[in-house]
Amino acid sequence: MKTFNKILLGIGLVGLTYSCTDLEEDLVGDLTTDFTVDGVTNASYSGSAFTVSDGLTNAFGALRGTGTAGHGGYFAVQSVSSDEMAVTQKGGDWYDGGIWIDIHRHNQTAANGPIKDVWNGGYNAIAQVNNAIENGGLDANLMAQAKVLRAYLHWRLLDMYGRIRFVDESGTSAQLSRTAGFERIESELLSAIGISGVTANMDLSGSALGTDDVKYRVNQFAALGVLAKLYLNAEVYTGTARWQEAHDAANYIIENSSYRLSDSSVSVPNPAKRPAVASDPDNLTGYAAVFSPSNYDNPEIIWSVEYDEATAGGMNFHQMTLHYGSQFTYLFQDQPWNGYSALEEFYNSYSDGDARKEANFIVGPQTDFGGSVIVDLASDAADPAIDYSISINELEPNAGRTAGARLGKFAFKNFARPDLDNDYPLVRLGDIYLVRAEAKARVAGDWSMALADVNTIRARAGVSALASITAEEFLAERGREMFMESSRRTDLIRFGKWNDSWWEKTNSDAYRIVMPIPQDAIQNSNGALTQNPGY
Repeated sequence: MKTFNKILLGIGLVGLTYSCTDLEEDLVGDLTTDFTVDGVTNASYSGSAFTVSDGLTNAFGALRGTGTAGHGGYFAVQSVSSDEMAVTQKGGDWYDGGIWIDIHRHNQTAANGPIKDVWNGGYNAIAQVNNAIENGGLDANLMAQAKVLRAYLHWRLLDMYGRIRFVDESGTSAQLSRTAGFERIESELLSAIGISGVTANMDLSGSALGTDDVKYRVNQFAALGVLAKLYLNAEVYTGTARWQEAHDAANYIIENSSYRLSDSSVSVPNPAKRPAVASDPDNLTGYAAVFSPSNYDNPEIIWSVEYDEATAGGMNFHQMTLHYGSQFTYLFQDQPWNGYSALEEFYNSYSDGDARKEANFIVGPQTDFGGSVIVDLASDAADPAIDYSISINELEPNAGRTAGARLGKFAFKNFARPDLDNDYPLVRLGDIYLVRAEAKARVAGDWSMALADVNTIRARAGVSALASITAEEFLAERGREMFMESSRRTDLIRFGKWNDSWWEKTNSDAYRIVMPIPQDAIQNSNGALTQNPGY
């Protein structure tokens, strides 16, 4: 065990320890073959799973500990603070001291628990990366990957908190302005990729990063995807737009990689197919396949976080969103918690026939594994049948127990354990098309320049092409495509919509485009951290 007291002191996390021993990852399946990927000989593939065990196993695994795809961490704060979803108080359930109500209404304080957890989780993961850099005996490729991962983690913190400290293997920087933080992250990414800047004609042939498709590791295209997202939001972070670089990074991925949109040619068995229910589809196809429990090799995913119900837990969307009684639909091992619901206006932004609408939400009457109606045994309603309504009566104190469409994008499977198998995409081609579209439109000052890429995405969703588009319509389209992918808060801020009113949210304090730095972190930093203005 090694304690990073010096580094952790500067960010308010003194006394935490991290193991230097790589985690053992179990493979699922009977036939397993070792092969070489970018010089790594201990990458393995079986008929139903792919995993990598190397000097970065703990570092990449730490992404799970940040709440990337589960309750209480990064996903939750990014999403509940947006117009996508809410955690409603249902009488005595889900009040939790008002923490989720405050986040939804933009009344959060520096003592808010989930906001503190995101800060701590991010820096804990960064410490794991630094541990690997110092002690992992990394070759040039793994070192470049580690630096991209570290930059990505710092970017999430920069985006959420603004004025952060950059922590590398040498120690902790002073608290940086948002511009200085952006520049440090940009520099780290460019260095890892092996270029001095992003241009239309950049040459990556000398990069230490490879081009092989290893979903749980970083290649050139994953690194450029992170850089494209950084540049897309540069004007928010620094006051200076970097639209051309965002376009060129995204365009390079589209033009030079072998990734492709998961269209009708991509189909996987539906793991929630109930034998006695004829209406359950046999397969998940196209968009739905990107987020299925067997999405580990989906051709659209460029970089993802590995989740596994037995060895890599942390994704618990089914627990977070479904009513307690929905346990009987899928015969889950544990009862769900009945917390998260999509907002009505967001749900209604999809047109009927949009494949994403069917894939992303669970609505209407619910039946058990055999197809019989499920009832809410604690309900005092005249009809206690569980029927997920689209509307929600109120945020608190007595939201309906079956109110609100439920989050279904990351498809569940029958007999699921408390954790899911679905991998969580951090960079995927559908997003990259929309990054290129937006950047191209903003460079030209003409939103019609986004139409080609937007219509490519819409065609995959089975909806008609648009003849024209505005900034507001583009934001809505991006929302439909990227639901549950932790981008909505960032997108609303970039489009100047963060301070707008939406359901049960009216606060328009301008300073709340960043979250408060946790009070504990400030107190533990010995004066090295100061609070964001307004908090």
